[in-house]
Parts: sequence; structure tokens; C-alpha cells
Amino acid sequence: MPATSMEELVSLCKRRGFIFQGSEIYGGLQGFYDYGPLGVELKNNIKAAWWRSNVYERDDMEGLDASIIMHRQVLRHSGHEATFSDPMVDNKKTNKRYRLDHLVKDQKADVVAKVAEGIGADASNFPAVIAALNANPSQASEALRAAGVRDPFSGEVGEWTEPKPFNMMFKTTIGPVADDDSYGYLRPETAQGIFTNFKNVVDSTSRRLPFGIAQIGKAFRNEITPRNFIFRVRELEQMEIEFFCAPGTDEEWHQHWLDRRLAWWEAQGVPRSKIEILDVPKEDLAHYSKRTYDLMYDYPTLGHEEIEGIANRSDYDLGSHTKNQAELGLVARVEENLDSVAKLTIPHPETNKPVVPFVIEPSAGVDRALLAVLSEAFTKETLDNGNERIVLKLKPHLAPIKVAVIPLARNKPELVDLARRIKSELQGLGLGRILLEDSGNIGKAYRRHDEVGTPYCVTVDFDTVGKGEDAALTDTVTVRDRDTLAQERVKISDLSAHLQGKLR
Repeated sequence: MPATSMEELVSLCKRRGFIFQGSEIYGGLQGFYDYGPLGVELKNNIKAAWWRSNVYERDDMEGLDASIIMHRQVLRHSGHEATFSDPMVDNKKTNKRYRLDHLVKDQKADVVAKVAEGIGADASNFPAVIAALNANPSQASEALRAAGVRDPFSGEVGEWTEPKPFNMMFKTTIGPVADDDSYGYLRPETAQGIFTNFKNVVDSTSRRLPFGIAQIGKAFRNEITPRNFIFRVRELEQMEIEFFCAPGTDEEWHQHWLDRRLAWWEAQGVPRSKIEILDVPKEDLAHYSKRTYDLMYDYPTLGHEEIEGIANRSDYDLGSHTKNQAELGLVARVEENLDSVAKLTIPHPETNKPVVPFVIEPSAGVDRALLAVLSEAFTKETLDNGNERIVLKLKPHLAPIKVAVIPLARNKPELVDLARRIKSELQGLGLGRILLEDSGNIGKAYRRHDEVGTPYCVTVDFDTVGKGEDAALTDTVTVRDRDTLAQERVKISDLSAHLQGKLR
């Protein structure tokens, strides 16, 4: 059976070295996590699978790695300074601060209904309830108190302040002088680095429409209430594409990327049946969006939450930056001199006249992807002997350790030395991490590698070195399959080809 609660996954991640609390020896830092020895391997494998699918396997994509700290003007003209905020409320009794929509959503249904009634909204339309609370701050505060909204920390009815916007961008000073002209932001998304480099990429690669720019990188959001393990954090990593197309073809490309991304998730072991497609209502769309599909994965404990957004950003970003570049006098105004191919335009594929392209943006969080992959792979099984085992049935290309080479006894140099040579040979194949498991207990080694998702274990025993009872098994090793538990003897000379065939 798969994981039924987030607690099971958190326990596994800590126990087996996937994920640790950030700054844990000093009590931890909320909303920040460190990836351990196996977590960093799984994370890198997910990113590699995404990059391979979206960059290497396509002929219409380029890669980018833009700076994390951005000029304030970029995020001002992208709309983030004005709109990248969440409503927050404080409980005067506990001095705890919460994001308004999360606070209300976590209440019992009858309390939510009372909040809606108090603000004059339809309880069946939750976004409309939150919108009404935001639009009427003084009335909202009274509605929360009258409905008996409880503090998640204390469990008692709170004394709530009026909702107020909280900008989630991290600000930092640049250079030795801290004044109003020397600060920037840690980027809240990777997209703006792509938009500001659009012209650089076009000029250096001679790309024509349609084409995309892909990027994997860190983003930072000062969440009011980070929660649910690595699902909502303050430091996150995104896998993001900005796909540029001619105006009028955007809806066709939007559907293309929806289909493509659903297929990719299936290939990572996240089945289509566990993902709902939310066509985001117009009143909930981001300021830049013409239309957005949210892929909602059914997480244990959390239920359906967003794992990826696929937005039609229209020409908002490039259009906004082009307009503001012109107003700042940095480039010729587009409307005055189209033939000059202004800053962020590109020739139309049919008319060859400069246009600001439309953009389709598939954007997935690495951390949320890892959590979903773990959720699907986590399996409890009852064996024939009645014992229970936990096994991570990860797709082989995602497994942190591809093969564990295990000498049957750790104090026998002939076994350990041969295991080390086999490990070295397999590592040279480029399959991923190959581990020499020199624990000395074959049963515990098998159980450990089941739990961390290692697809195959290779055991070097006394038969392998000609000191067993069956001479026919000399120069062979045992290969154990994680999922079926089947074991087969394979000649050492055939082992590389055997495992390559299984892992690729």
C-alpha cells in the first residue's frame, strides 16, 4: 500500500537521509530544508529527467541559468512589487501571523460558512469568500471573530486583525552603501531572468518563433506561514519554461504543453489518475495570465494541491519590459519604429515584421515534484513470511542509488576487493551513483536498499571467488531485483551489459 500520511514520508526522509530541517542544530529555521545524501541524488535525477525531456529531446528549446539577485526595476515593471503579495492577519491573543486564505481554509465547514455569511459571500465559492474579506478589511475582522475562527497554534478562538497585504519578496542591499538606490530582490520566480535575457538568447542563437527557453533554479518567497513539509517553503527550486510563439497560436501551444507535461509526470511514476486539471477561474488568475491550467496532485494528508502551473502569459511580460525600456529611453519606442526590431520583439514567422510574442509557461516546483515522486513510490508490502517491508518503487532513472554492490562478509579482503573493482567498473558506465555497501549484514543491506529505492543489489559471495560449494558459480554474482525480490546469478563478465539493459 502507498503512503497514507505525510508523517510517513517525513519519517522516511529523516531516517534515510533524504531531507533534514534547515539549521536543525540551532532549533531549525521554518520554511527551509536541507537535502541529505540521498535527497540530493533524487533531486538531481528529477532535474536531469526534466532537462533531458524539455531541452535535449526537443529542437526548439535553449537553456539558461540567470542570476538569483535581480535589479529592482525588473520586478517593478513585471508587476511583482505591486502585486506579489498575500493577505495576512494577526491574532492579538497569540501574536501569531497567518495567511488569510490558509487560515480560513483550515477551519471546519460550519465555521467557513459563518465567515461567508458574515461577509455576505457564497460559501460554496471559496475564492469569492477570500476576495470579499480582502475587499472589506474592517468587516472581515469582525466576520472572523463572529464565526469563531480558531488559531491553529493555540486551538482557541482568535482576536483577528484586519487583513493587510504582505509582499513576499526578499529584499537585499547591493554594495557597501545601504540606501534607497542600492537594493535589489532575491527573485521570487525564475521567469523574469528568462524575459530579461530574451533578446540575448535570440541574438546569440538566431532562434525564430516558435521556441522556448528553459531554466532550473532557486526562487525565494517570504511565505507568511510555510507548512506541510517541503510543499510550501521560503526557499524553493523551480523547473520553468517560457515558450515563445506567434500571437494567435498561443492557445494551440497551451494545449500542447498541457499534454506534454501530463505525459512527463506519468513517466516519473506520477499517474494521470492522481492529477486533476484545474482551469483556473478568471477571477483567480495572476495579473499576467490569459489562462492557466493548474495540475493538482493528490498528496497524502494534503489532498489535491498544485504540482505544476501551465500559464498562457500572453505578451504581458515582454510587452511590459519593452514599454518600460522605451519610457526609460533605453531603446526606440516600438510604436514609433517597428522596423528597427525594438528591444524585446522578434520577427513574425509569416510576415517577418517585429512582434512581441505570446508566452506559454509550464512551471513546476522541484521540491513538490520530489514529494509527489516519493508519495507514489512509497510502498508497504507483506512478504510471504508475514514480515512487512517498506520499499520505494522509484523509476530506475530517478533512484538515488542505481546499484549497491555488497560483499557477503566485510572482513574478507578477497570479497571486499572484488566488490570494489565491480563497483568501479559499473560506476564508469555513467548510469548514476553505484554504492559499495560494506555493512557486513546482507539482510539489513537488502532492507535498507529496498527502503531507499535501489533497483538492484549485486552480491559478491564465496561462490564468486571459488571458495563455495558450487564450482560452477565461480566468477558469478547474485543480482537481486528490488520490486520482485527475484535473484539470479550473472557472470561478472556479463554484469555491465546486464545492468545497462535493465537500467536504460
